[in-house]
Amino acid sequence: MLGSYSWDRDERDFGGFSGLEVTDDGNHFTALSDRGSIVSGDFIRTNGLITGVQAGPIIVLRDSAGHRFARHKNDTEGLAIAPDGTITISFERTHSLRILDPVGGITSRAILHPHADKIPQNASLEALAVGADGALYTLPERSGRANWPFEVMRWKDGGWTFAFDIPRRGAFLPVGADIGPDGLFYLLERDFMGIGFRNRVRRFDLGGGAEAHVLQTSVGSHDNLEGISVWHDGTDLRLTLISDDNFQPLQETLFVEYRLTE
Repeated sequence: MLGSYSWDRDERDFGGFSGLEVTDDGNHFTALSDRGSIVSGDFIRTNGLITGVQAGPIIVLRDSAGHRFARHKNDTEGLAIAPDGTITISFERTHSLRILDPVGGITSRAILHPHADKIPQNASLEALAVGADGALYTLPERSGRANWPFEVMRWKDGGWTFAFDIPRRGAFLPVGADIGPDGLFYLLERDFMGIGFRNRVRRFDLGGGAEAHVLQTSVGSHDNLEGISVWHDGTDLRLTLISDDNFQPLQETLFVEYRLTE
């Protein structure tokens, strides 16, 4: 681990961060809360490590008619920013994607997942990633059975196609994803052990092959890590992760960074 930084703001909508994107230079970020809000800011770095955060206002997301989402519909989990700047968000309880206008927080009409009728309401589209060609990749938190793989679906050019399967390995469940500058798919997974959380990151090619375990933390190493962004610092790949504090006073919002030596 390179380091971690605890971030806090005394605002009602601050917290619950479950999605993260970091720019290619590692200096700017966008974080998505699982209660329908988003915030962007800059990292203050000292010797390459995060030592502070300067962020703009927290923007509350709204539907295509301009209305704030009801509590049972604002469970925003996955965040992906395409090379052309298009921002897409995945919604868990409604099993859908929406495109975001970052200025006013207005989102498009829902893009419904093709298997929405089969996905459990509270185990849906936690992870979302975007490729260099703008294709979106998403998968549910649960596969249905412990011996079934996680199905990754691809959204491109107005339609859904099957992308690949990810095998289940142990008790870990998907909570975040990103496609790194190496063109590989990074999956952040979480396991709650009762006394704390542990996390794992696996890496795949975009056909589901070349599986590699690149990170696994011990119980209690960090808080509830749910967002992941992969970038290159000029020497190695970095993983920047963010934790979901569940809006609980005993938890915290952490930025955590690891280096992957190539």
